[in-house]
Amino acid sequence: MAQEVRIDKWLWAMRIYKTRTLATEACRKGRVTVNNDSNPVKAARTVKPGDTVHVRKPPVTYSFLIKAVCENRLGAKLVPEYLENITPQDQYDLLEVVKISGFVDRRKGLGRPTKREGRELQRFTDSYASDDGWDFDFDDLD
Repeated sequence: MAQEVRIDKWLWAMRIYKTRTLATEACRKGRVTVNNDSNPVKAARTVKPGDTVHVRKPPVTYSFLIKAVCENRLGAKLVPEYLENITPQDQYDLLEVVKISGFVDRRKGLGRPTKREGRELQRFTDSYASDDGWDFDFDDLD
């Protein structure tokens, strides 16, 4: 077993990313930091036991404490022996809020709503427009 290993290999081996290419891409995009350093790391950066790795997968930033390093991909059942998930609960709460809201993460100006989103929006607005005669008209404000 190695004492140090490249961060991209470690992210892949610990099943944080599905492929090593995705792990390398995340490092290149600045989504991975080590030991509370504000500077993102490059894929070739080595990590060792005791390091803390922060991985940003919007909208959540996951945190992992490295117990041991391994260059080879592990079975999912063996992963807890090599890392400890220390992600704060508020990050998981943020993930739940995003799931509950049902909002599709699309930045302003990046296209029209899909057919499904349009139907959901129509159902939502119809439910408020028809209930209890609550039909708001902006022309009546004068």
